[in-house]
Amino acid sequence: MLKNYSSTKEFYLLGFPGSKELRDILFATFFSFYLVTMVGNILIIVVVCVDKRLQTPIYFFLGHLSVLEILTTTVTVPMMLWGLLLPGMQAISLTACCVQLYLYLSLGISEFILFAAMAVDRYVAVCNPLRYIIIMNSHTCLWVVVVSWVFGFLFEIWPVYATFHLTFCKSNVLDHFYCDRGQLSKLSCDNSLFTEFILFLMAVFVLFGSLIPTIVSYTYIISTILKIPSGSGRWKAFSACASHFTCVVIGYSSCLFLYVKPKQTQAAEYNRVASLMVVVVNPFLNPFIFTLRNDKFTEVFR
Repeated sequence: MLKNYSSTKEFYLLGFPGSKELRDILFATFFSFYLVTMVGNILIIVVVCVDKRLQTPIYFFLGHLSVLEILTTTVTVPMMLWGLLLPGMQAISLTACCVQLYLYLSLGISEFILFAAMAVDRYVAVCNPLRYIIIMNSHTCLWVVVVSWVFGFLFEIWPVYATFHLTFCKSNVLDHFYCDRGQLSKLSCDNSLFTEFILFLMAVFVLFGSLIPTIVSYTYIISTILKIPSGSGRWKAFSACASHFTCVVIGYSSCLFLYVKPKQTQAAEYNRVASLMVVVVNPFLNPFIFTLRNDKFTEVFR
Protein backbone atom coordinates (compact mmCIF):
# COMPACT_ATOMS: atom_id res chain seq x y z
CA MET A 1 0.00 0.00 0.00
CA LEU A 2 2.92 2.37 -0.71
CA LYS A 3 2.06 3.23 -4.27
CA ASN A 4 0.33 6.15 -5.98
CA TYR A 5 -3.40 6.14 -5.23
CA SER A 6 -4.56 8.75 -7.74
CA SER A 7 -6.77 6.09 -9.34
CA THR A 8 -8.00 4.58 -6.06
CA LYS A 9 -10.88 2.14 -6.54
CA GLU A 10 -11.31 1.21 -2.90
CA PHE A 11 -10.40 2.29 0.62
CA TYR A 12 -9.57 0.38 3.78
CA LEU A 13 -11.30 1.34 7.03
CA LEU A 14 -9.01 1.04 10.03
CA GLY A 15 -11.98 0.96 12.39
CA PHE A 16 -11.10 0.27 16.03
CA PRO A 17 -7.55 -0.99 16.45
CA GLY A 18 -6.96 -3.22 19.45
CA SER A 19 -7.01 -6.77 20.73
CA LYS A 20 -9.66 -9.29 19.69
CA GLU A 21 -11.11 -9.19 23.22
CA LEU A 22 -11.55 -5.42 23.03
CA ARG A 23 -13.14 -5.65 19.59
CA ASP A 24 -15.55 -8.33 20.84
CA ILE A 25 -16.59 -6.10 23.74
CA LEU A 26 -17.10 -3.16 21.39
CA PHE A 27 -19.13 -5.34 19.02
CA ALA A 28 -21.43 -6.54 21.81
CA THR A 29 -21.87 -2.98 23.12
CA PHE A 30 -22.53 -1.31 19.77
CA PHE A 31 -24.79 -4.14 18.59
CA SER A 32 -26.90 -3.77 21.75
CA PHE A 33 -27.12 -0.01 21.21
CA TYR A 34 -28.07 -0.49 17.55
CA LEU A 35 -30.76 -3.06 18.40
CA VAL A 36 -32.32 -0.83 21.05
CA THR A 37 -32.15 2.14 18.67
CA MET A 38 -33.98 0.26 15.94
CA VAL A 39 -36.66 -1.18 18.25
CA GLY A 40 -37.20 2.13 20.07
CA ASN A 41 -37.53 4.26 16.95
CA ILE A 42 -39.70 1.72 15.12
CA LEU A 43 -41.96 1.61 18.18
CA ILE A 44 -42.27 5.39 18.13
CA ILE A 45 -43.17 5.37 14.42
CA VAL A 46 -45.82 2.66 14.88
CA VAL A 47 -47.39 4.30 17.93
CA VAL A 48 -47.49 7.74 16.31
CA CYS A 49 -49.15 6.29 13.19
CA VAL A 50 -51.68 4.14 15.05
CA ASP A 51 -52.74 6.09 18.13
CA LYS A 52 -55.09 9.01 17.45
CA ARG A 53 -54.00 10.80 20.63
CA LEU A 54 -50.62 11.37 19.00
CA GLN A 55 -51.94 12.81 15.73
CA THR A 56 -50.45 16.25 16.43
CA PRO A 57 -47.68 18.23 14.68
CA ILE A 58 -44.95 17.56 17.26
CA TYR A 59 -45.49 13.79 17.05
CA PHE A 60 -45.69 13.97 13.27
CA PHE A 61 -42.22 15.55 13.33
CA LEU A 62 -41.08 13.02 15.93
CA GLY A 63 -42.11 10.15 13.67
CA HIS A 64 -40.01 11.53 10.82
CA LEU A 65 -37.13 12.17 13.22
CA SER A 66 -37.26 8.49 14.18
CA VAL A 67 -37.10 7.53 10.50
CA LEU A 68 -34.02 9.72 10.08
CA GLU A 69 -32.42 8.18 13.17
CA ILE A 70 -32.99 4.67 11.83
CA LEU A 71 -31.53 5.52 8.43
CA THR A 72 -28.53 7.41 9.86
CA THR A 73 -27.50 4.52 12.08
CA THR A 74 -28.17 1.95 9.37
CA VAL A 75 -25.90 3.79 6.93
CA THR A 76 -22.90 3.45 9.25
CA VAL A 77 -23.37 1.05 12.18
CA PRO A 78 -23.85 -2.32 10.38
CA MET A 79 -20.62 -1.78 8.43
CA MET A 80 -18.87 -0.78 11.65
CA LEU A 81 -20.11 -3.96 13.35
CA TRP A 82 -18.95 -6.09 10.43
CA GLY A 83 -15.53 -4.43 10.61
CA LEU A 84 -15.23 -5.37 14.29
CA LEU A 85 -15.67 -9.04 13.36
CA LEU A 86 -12.93 -8.96 10.73
CA PRO A 87 -9.33 -9.75 11.73
CA GLY A 88 -7.86 -6.89 9.71
CA MET A 89 -8.95 -3.73 7.93
CA GLN A 90 -12.28 -3.52 6.14
CA ALA A 91 -12.35 -2.82 2.40
CA ILE A 92 -14.95 -0.49 0.91
CA SER A 93 -15.27 0.45 -2.74
CA LEU A 94 -14.97 4.05 -3.91
CA THR A 95 -18.64 4.04 -4.96
CA ALA A 96 -19.85 2.60 -1.66
CA CYS A 97 -17.72 5.13 0.22
CA CYS A 98 -19.22 7.99 -1.80
CA VAL A 99 -22.80 6.76 -1.27
CA GLN A 100 -22.26 6.25 2.45
CA LEU A 101 -20.82 9.74 2.96
CA TYR A 102 -23.59 11.33 0.88
CA LEU A 103 -26.41 9.55 2.74
CA TYR A 104 -24.87 10.17 6.14
CA LEU A 105 -24.43 13.91 5.59
CA SER A 106 -27.77 14.39 3.81
CA LEU A 107 -29.73 12.63 6.56
CA GLY A 108 -27.87 14.68 9.17
CA ILE A 109 -28.86 17.97 7.51
CA SER A 110 -32.49 16.87 7.26
CA GLU A 111 -32.40 16.06 10.96
CA PHE A 112 -31.10 19.52 11.87
CA ILE A 113 -33.87 21.19 9.87
CA LEU A 114 -36.40 18.99 11.60
CA PHE A 115 -34.95 19.94 15.00
CA ALA A 116 -35.45 23.61 14.10
CA ALA A 117 -39.02 22.93 12.96
CA MET A 118 -39.79 21.16 16.23
CA ALA A 119 -38.39 24.13 18.17
CA VAL A 120 -40.68 26.51 16.27
CA ASP A 121 -43.58 24.13 16.91
CA ARG A 122 -42.87 24.27 20.67
CA TYR A 123 -42.65 28.07 20.46
CA VAL A 124 -46.09 28.33 18.88
CA ALA A 125 -47.56 25.80 21.35
CA VAL A 126 -46.26 27.67 24.41
CA CYS A 127 -46.27 31.30 23.29
CA ASN A 128 -49.28 31.35 20.96
CA PRO A 129 -51.48 28.38 21.96
CA LEU A 130 -54.77 29.84 20.69
CA ARG A 131 -53.45 29.95 17.13
CA TYR A 132 -51.47 26.70 17.33
CA ILE A 133 -53.91 24.61 15.29
CA ILE A 134 -54.18 27.32 12.63
CA ILE A 135 -50.43 27.93 12.28
CA MET A 136 -49.26 24.33 12.61
CA ASN A 137 -51.84 22.82 10.29
CA SER A 138 -51.34 19.57 8.38
CA HIS A 139 -50.28 21.32 5.15
CA THR A 140 -47.63 23.35 6.95
CA CYS A 141 -46.25 20.29 8.72
CA LEU A 142 -46.12 18.26 5.52
CA TRP A 143 -44.40 21.11 3.68
CA VAL A 144 -41.79 21.45 6.45
CA VAL A 145 -41.00 17.73 6.38
CA VAL A 146 -40.72 17.65 2.58
CA VAL A 147 -38.40 20.68 2.60
CA SER A 148 -36.20 19.11 5.28
CA TRP A 149 -35.74 15.92 3.25
CA VAL A 150 -35.29 17.61 -0.14
CA PHE A 151 -32.94 20.33 1.12
CA GLY A 152 -30.76 17.81 2.93
CA PHE A 153 -30.28 15.63 -0.13
CA LEU A 154 -29.75 18.54 -2.54
CA PHE A 155 -27.40 20.51 -0.29
CA GLU A 156 -24.81 17.75 0.00
CA ILE A 157 -24.44 17.02 -3.73
CA TRP A 158 -21.63 19.50 -4.34
CA PRO A 159 -19.69 18.88 -1.06
CA VAL A 160 -19.55 15.13 -1.71
CA TYR A 161 -18.73 15.71 -5.39
CA ALA A 162 -15.88 18.06 -4.39
CA THR A 163 -14.58 15.59 -1.81
CA PHE A 164 -14.33 12.71 -4.25
CA HIS A 165 -12.76 14.89 -6.93
CA LEU A 166 -9.67 15.17 -4.76
CA THR A 167 -6.60 13.15 -5.76
CA PHE A 168 -5.96 10.47 -3.14
CA CYS A 169 -2.25 9.77 -3.49
CA LYS A 170 -0.96 9.49 0.08
CA SER A 171 -2.68 6.24 1.06
CA ASN A 172 -5.99 4.42 0.78
CA VAL A 173 -6.38 3.70 4.51
CA LEU A 174 -9.04 5.71 6.37
CA ASP A 175 -8.40 5.96 10.10
CA HIS A 176 -12.10 5.69 10.89
CA PHE A 177 -15.01 3.23 10.99
CA TYR A 178 -16.85 4.87 8.08
CA CYS A 179 -16.03 7.13 5.13
CA ASP A 180 -15.40 10.37 6.98
CA ARG A 181 -14.87 13.55 4.98
CA GLY A 182 -12.05 14.73 7.23
CA GLN A 183 -10.11 11.51 6.80
CA LEU A 184 -10.64 11.59 3.02
CA SER A 185 -9.25 15.13 2.92
CA LYS A 186 -6.26 13.92 4.92
CA LEU A 187 -5.41 11.40 2.16
CA SER A 188 -5.46 14.03 -0.57
CA CYS A 189 -2.24 15.41 -2.04
CA ASP A 190 -4.11 18.35 -3.65
CA ASN A 191 -4.03 21.85 -2.26
CA SER A 192 -7.58 21.63 -0.90
CA LEU A 193 -7.45 24.63 1.44
CA PHE A 194 -10.03 26.60 -0.56
CA THR A 195 -12.35 23.60 -0.88
CA GLU A 196 -12.08 22.88 2.85
CA PHE A 197 -12.88 26.52 3.62
CA ILE A 198 -16.01 26.41 1.43
CA LEU A 199 -17.08 23.15 3.08
CA PHE A 200 -16.49 24.75 6.47
CA LEU A 201 -18.71 27.72 5.54
CA MET A 202 -21.42 25.36 4.30
CA ALA A 203 -21.28 23.41 7.56
CA VAL A 204 -21.55 26.66 9.52
CA PHE A 205 -24.52 27.73 7.38
CA VAL A 206 -26.43 24.49 8.01
CA LEU A 207 -25.67 24.11 11.71
CA PHE A 208 -26.13 27.73 12.72
CA GLY A 209 -28.93 28.28 10.20
CA SER A 210 -30.95 25.67 12.07
CA LEU A 211 -29.55 26.49 15.51
CA ILE A 212 -30.50 30.19 15.44
CA PRO A 213 -34.28 29.59 15.06
CA THR A 214 -33.97 27.01 17.83
CA ILE A 215 -32.22 29.46 20.17
CA VAL A 216 -34.68 32.26 19.37
CA SER A 217 -37.66 29.94 19.89
CA TYR A 218 -36.40 28.74 23.27
CA THR A 219 -35.57 32.29 24.35
CA TYR A 220 -39.22 33.24 23.86
CA ILE A 221 -40.38 29.94 25.39
CA ILE A 222 -38.34 30.43 28.58
CA SER A 223 -39.48 34.05 28.83
CA THR A 224 -43.12 32.98 28.51
CA ILE A 225 -42.77 30.13 31.00
CA LEU A 226 -41.25 32.46 33.63
CA LYS A 227 -44.31 34.73 33.32
CA ILE A 228 -46.74 31.90 34.16
CA PRO A 229 -47.95 32.58 37.75
CA SER A 230 -48.59 29.02 38.93
CA GLY A 231 -45.86 26.46 39.52
CA SER A 232 -47.93 23.67 37.99
CA GLY A 233 -48.48 25.76 34.87
CA ARG A 234 -44.76 26.46 34.51
CA TRP A 235 -43.94 22.77 34.96
CA LYS A 236 -46.54 21.73 32.35
CA ALA A 237 -45.16 24.21 29.83
CA PHE A 238 -41.58 23.18 30.55
CA SER A 239 -42.42 19.46 30.23
CA ALA A 240 -43.80 20.10 26.74
CA CYS A 241 -40.35 21.27 25.61
CA ALA A 242 -37.88 19.42 27.83
CA SER A 243 -37.47 16.31 25.63
CA HIS A 244 -36.80 18.26 22.45
CA PHE A 245 -34.47 20.69 24.22
CA THR A 246 -32.41 17.82 25.64
CA CYS A 247 -32.02 16.20 22.22
CA VAL A 248 -31.05 19.54 20.68
CA VAL A 249 -28.30 20.13 23.26
CA ILE A 250 -26.85 16.63 22.82
CA GLY A 251 -27.14 16.62 19.03
CA TYR A 252 -25.74 20.08 18.33
CA SER A 253 -22.88 19.86 20.83
CA SER A 254 -21.49 16.68 19.27
CA CYS A 255 -21.96 17.87 15.68
CA LEU A 256 -20.46 21.31 16.31
CA PHE A 257 -17.36 19.60 17.65
CA LEU A 258 -17.24 17.18 14.72
CA TYR A 259 -17.92 19.40 11.70
CA VAL A 260 -17.58 23.12 12.38
CA LYS A 261 -13.82 23.46 12.25
CA PRO A 262 -11.72 25.10 9.54
CA LYS A 263 -9.32 22.16 9.37
CA GLN A 264 -10.97 18.81 8.60
CA THR A 265 -7.93 16.70 9.50
CA GLN A 266 -7.95 16.81 13.30
CA ALA A 267 -6.94 13.84 15.47
CA ALA A 268 -8.64 10.62 14.41
CA GLU A 269 -9.35 9.52 17.99
CA TYR A 270 -11.39 12.64 18.71
CA ASN A 271 -13.25 12.25 15.42
CA ARG A 272 -14.03 8.65 16.26
CA VAL A 273 -15.47 9.50 19.67
CA ALA A 274 -17.55 12.38 18.33
CA SER A 275 -18.81 10.21 15.46
CA LEU A 276 -19.85 7.51 17.94
CA MET A 277 -21.89 10.13 19.77
CA VAL A 278 -23.64 11.09 16.53
CA VAL A 279 -24.31 7.65 15.01
CA VAL A 280 -24.59 5.41 18.09
CA VAL A 281 -25.23 7.23 21.37
CA ASN A 282 -27.62 10.00 20.26
CA PRO A 283 -29.99 7.72 18.29
CA PHE A 284 -29.91 5.31 21.25
CA LEU A 285 -30.87 8.00 23.77
CA ASN A 286 -33.52 9.85 21.75
CA PRO A 287 -36.32 7.22 22.05
CA PHE A 288 -35.87 7.21 25.84
CA ILE A 289 -35.75 11.01 26.04
CA PHE A 290 -38.91 11.46 23.99
CA THR A 291 -40.98 8.69 25.62
CA LEU A 292 -40.03 8.11 29.28
CA ARG A 293 -41.01 11.59 30.50
CA ASN A 294 -43.83 12.08 28.00
CA ASP A 295 -47.33 11.89 29.50
CA LYS A 296 -49.04 10.99 26.23
CA PHE A 297 -46.67 8.12 25.51
CA THR A 298 -47.11 6.93 29.11
CA GLU A 299 -50.89 6.87 28.61
CA VAL A 300 -50.53 4.92 25.36
CA PHE A 301 -48.36 2.22 26.95
CA ARG A 302 -50.63 1.73 29.95
